[in-house]
Amino acid sequence: MSRIDAIILDWAGTTVDYGSFAPINAFIVAFEAFGIKASIEEIRAPMGLSKRKHIEKMLENMGHSYTQEDVDQIYARFEPALFEILAKYAYPLPGVVEAVEHIRKMGIAIGSTTGYTRAMMDEVAPLAKENGYAPDCIVCPDDCNGVGRPYPYMLWRNLEKLGKISIHNTLKVGDTEADMQEGKNAGCLSVGVLNGSSMLLALDGDEKIARQKYIGAGADYVIEDISSLPALIESLNQKKGV
Repeated sequence: MSRIDAIILDWAGTTVDYGSFAPINAFIVAFEAFGIKASIEEIRAPMGLSKRKHIEKMLENMGHSYTQEDVDQIYARFEPALFEILAKYAYPLPGVVEAVEHIRKMGIAIGSTTGYTRAMMDEVAPLAKENGYAPDCIVCPDDCNGVGRPYPYMLWRNLEKLGKISIHNTLKVGDTEADMQEGKNAGCLSVGVLNGSSMLLALDGDEKIARQKYIGAGADYVIEDISSLPALIESLNQKKGV
C-alpha cells in the first residue's frame, strides 16, 4: 500500500464553526416555528447527515409521526434561518489553517464533504477562504443526487475531482458518527476529532465516551484536534515504509 495522498475533511465542527452552532441555531428556529421545542442534545444526535435527513431523524427520535410534506415545511423554515447566520460561522477552528498548510507541503490533496447544500457552501466557503481555509474541492449532497452521509458517494466524488486512484490511500476526518460511517462505507481509514466536535459537546465533554462512540461508528483513530493530523499522517506513512 502506498502513502496517504488525500484527506477528506468534514466542514462544520471539524474545520469551521466550533461546535456546529450555525445549523443548531437554525434547527431550533425551524422546529419552534411548528411548535416543537427541540433540545440541543436532540439536535446534535443526527449531526453529520444531510439537512433533510437530519430533520427526519430528529422527528423519529422525538417520537413524532411525519410526512414528507412535514419535512419540507420544516426545511423551508430551516434554510432561510441558516442563511441569516452562516456568515457569522465561517471562521476556521484553531490550528486548521496551519495543519492544512503542513499537509499540503506533504503533497497531500485536501477534499471536503458536508451536510450543507451547494447554495449554503457557495455562501460560506468564500468567507472561510478569506480567513485562510480553502479545500481543493468540496462535495455536497446536491452533487450526489441529494444523497449524503452515511453513504460514501460524496467521498468518492472527492477522489474523482482530486484525480486520486485509490480509496485505500485516503483519510476521512470528521466530528460525528455519520462521518465515521461515511469513511467506513467508502472503504478508507476514518479519524474522529474531539475538540470542537458535535460528538464531544453532545456528551458534555466526556472524552472517554466520545472516543468509544467514534470507534463504535467505525473510527480507526481519534485525535484531540486537527493540529494532531499531520503527525498522524506521518506516522501512517512511516508504517507503510514511504
